[in-house]
Amino acid sequence: MPELPDVETYLWAVEKRIAGQSLTKIRIASPFLLRSVTPPPAAFEGKKVLSLRRVGKRIAVEFEGDLWLVLHLMIAGRLHWKEPGIKLSGKNRLAAFDFPEGSLLLTEAGSMRRASLQFFGSEAEMLAVDPGGADVFQITEATFRDLMTRENHTLKRALTDPRILSGIGNAYSDEILHAAKLSPIQLTNKVTPEEWSRLFHETRAVLRFWIDKLRAEAGSGFPEKVTAFRSDMAVHGRYGLPCPVCGRPVQRIRYSGNETNYCTECQTGGKLLADRGLSRLLGKDWPKSLEELESLKRH
Repeated sequence: MPELPDVETYLWAVEKRIAGQSLTKIRIASPFLLRSVTPPPAAFEGKKVLSLRRVGKRIAVEFEGDLWLVLHLMIAGRLHWKEPGIKLSGKNRLAAFDFPEGSLLLTEAGSMRRASLQFFGSEAEMLAVDPGGADVFQITEATFRDLMTRENHTLKRALTDPRILSGIGNAYSDEILHAAKLSPIQLTNKVTPEEWSRLFHETRAVLRFWIDKLRAEAGSGFPEKVTAFRSDMAVHGRYGLPCPVCGRPVQRIRYSGNETNYCTECQTGGKLLADRGLSRLLGKDWPKSLEELESLKRH
């Protein structure tokens, strides 16, 4: 799922192309995409784009007349900038937003239709879709700590809760926790003041690094390689590969179709965190360290 750095990069690229332009036409190929029809899509045609903003992991576009279009890419939704009037042929092309100089094309890979498009007749209505999480670039360290400790959860869960922080998901939370040298399962009420400070600064640093990197890669073109799995990430999606800091193999915890990646040496004091499925199977025999795990594999 595109997260804060990816969405910010899309906004940066799209804004350069459509800000101040009038929308010629909206073409929708998949009825599953629409989540609202009031105001109708036709109400936006002929209206000028005034601004764009990120709302959590959503992209909101403001048009004249306090009209708002909101795209949620979910897991497999992607944006592309194509020639004007690009055809909506093929099952993955869900919608096109036509402008004088090009068309913003929305695609979604796979058969599941999770991406969504909503229309709103005022900014107040549009903001109702905002989960309410804070922008980490707009808050102080003290506010960050206060938000993260209102309930006692694991750091991984707190970082990815859209009601706490805006736009951080599975991929970048792994990278943040690795950079901060903190365990994904450490409880927020057990974090020391020094660790809170480190986590706050690394959260901002990691997100800023990836925003800058993704924009630099796109250059004057359009970002076409938006993915949650990048070979130059430190731990996310790199199970079994060497940690770039210590060289130890990256480990994982799997749950509900997701996985958390981490380094035992850099984040958990050498402790191997229990994978839910395997730990149920092995029970008390679950290995406590990488050495014990490697010994099990040899036998």
